[in-house]
Amino acid sequence: MSIRRRIAIVVSAFAAFAIAVMIWAPTVGTTSISLARAFDRSIPWHDNVDAQIFFVARLPRVLAGGLVGATLAAAGVVLQALLRNPLATPFTLGVSAGASLGAMLAVTMRLELSVLGITSIPLASFAGSLLATAIVYALASSQRRGLSTNVLLLAGVTLNAFFSALILFVQYLADFAEALRAIRWMMGGLDVASYFPIVAALPFIVISFAAFAMMTRTLNLLSVGAEAAASRGVEIVKAQRLAFVSASLATGAAVSLGGPIGFIGIIVPHLVRLMVGADHRIVLPASALFGAAFLVLCDLAARTLMSPLEIPVGVVTALIGGPFFLWLLVKRS
Repeated sequence: MSIRRRIAIVVSAFAAFAIAVMIWAPTVGTTSISLARAFDRSIPWHDNVDAQIFFVARLPRVLAGGLVGATLAAAGVVLQALLRNPLATPFTLGVSAGASLGAMLAVTMRLELSVLGITSIPLASFAGSLLATAIVYALASSQRRGLSTNVLLLAGVTLNAFFSALILFVQYLADFAEALRAIRWMMGGLDVASYFPIVAALPFIVISFAAFAMMTRTLNLLSVGAEAAASRGVEIVKAQRLAFVSASLATGAAVSLGGPIGFIGIIVPHLVRLMVGADHRIVLPASALFGAAFLVLCDLAARTLMSPLEIPVGVVTALIGGPFFLWLLVKRS
């Protein structure tokens, strides 16, 4: 079987699974609805409760979950190849901590800014992620010998710890209501009440995915080693910069939309590799599609398992990802 045909078959299978999950998920909840009735145009909108629940209450949440899951999973694939570390995640380089600090400041300072229907918290979160990306990039490229992946990793881990300390300090200064609101956001959630936040995050994610699509062959070579990649004609510094910036941009956009939802970037890529192998031409699109379905299913569990109480989806992914991470660590050792 040719590689192109294999890619087409595998990606089509994962796409079918993701589409099926995203169509089915909005029909499940405390109130059962009929998909046929939701799409029945003969019923007036104000009388069609099924359509209102499907398109207004549940579909934005499912779309946000699919977008965030796909983005975090794909960013995880790229960073694992860039750092040559199978345990790397989209949050390894401090982007999530920067986003969380931005969101925390927006809450404690009670910013009421709104741009095109997007509130201050996602705006501040995205700004914080860009700040973290700029700092890590500046540190990793400060030696003027290209982008050092070792410095990149160390700078990201250090910045993560520093921003986490600042988050605790700001949280200490906040009052109870502000601290509770910020903590709830940092647990990760997909409480998207409209399509505006999705549309706002989409351009950044599309740009990142366009960069990912151009890098599939390069990622295969980078995962082997810089010397091997250079011998095959890869411009190492340019490829490393593109991988880091695009993955960080994607992570920042995803976190601004859904909060710091952990473990997606490590669970999904490894599960996909177990199913389809290590070729990034297959792993990258398959991980994005499987990540979308996986997070939507996690969110479905979060809002139905203890109904009417809703669990933050970040808690669900952590409960799954924690044991998976330990199993992966033991397996590799």
